[in-house]
Amino acid sequence: MQPDGRKARGEKRREEIIAATLRVIERDGVAGVTHRTVATEAGVPTTSTTYHFSSLDDLLVATLISCARDMATEVYWMIDRARSRGSRGADEVAGLLAEALGPRRGRTMAEYELYLLAARKPELRPAARRWLDVLTSMVRHDDEISFRVFLAGIDGLLIQGLIDDEPPSADELRPVVAYLLKPR
Repeated sequence: MQPDGRKARGEKRREEIIAATLRVIERDGVAGVTHRTVATEAGVPTTSTTYHFSSLDDLLVATLISCARDMATEVYWMIDRARSRGSRGADEVAGLLAEALGPRRGRTMAEYELYLLAARKPELRPAARRWLDVLTSMVRHDDEISFRVFLAGIDGLLIQGLIDDEPPSADELRPVVAYLLKPR
């Protein structure tokens, strides 16, 4: 049986629109997201964005879910690399954070802006919480409180790094991450 080409093209277009939405947020913030600005960024007609996402909330939820999926994939491979090296993960987490605050700073800022929007829009909250659910399911931990402290510490490092004039390096982040990973 041949795959349905229309369905594949529709899914590809949907992913292009989501990627364009994230680029608009990186450049203009969430306030800059309209069907028209996203369509222009994606190089598609506005009718295409409204066909795939009838409301802006639908578009923002899909973008949040996409970010959570991407982050989960990245964290999964980071955990895999750490385990294969017999590492507790401080080097890998510090590297991931340095990347998020350096070359990927705009994307990190856009993701946090989306997460914070969920504080004002309850319909976005399940999508915003999704990445925490994914992380919790992927990372083995014996102590729920220590794990939550670790996640809160990572969020704090990212927020602080976003407001720094110069992003911290992996070497600067490593001792803090190692401290957060210490068994309690």
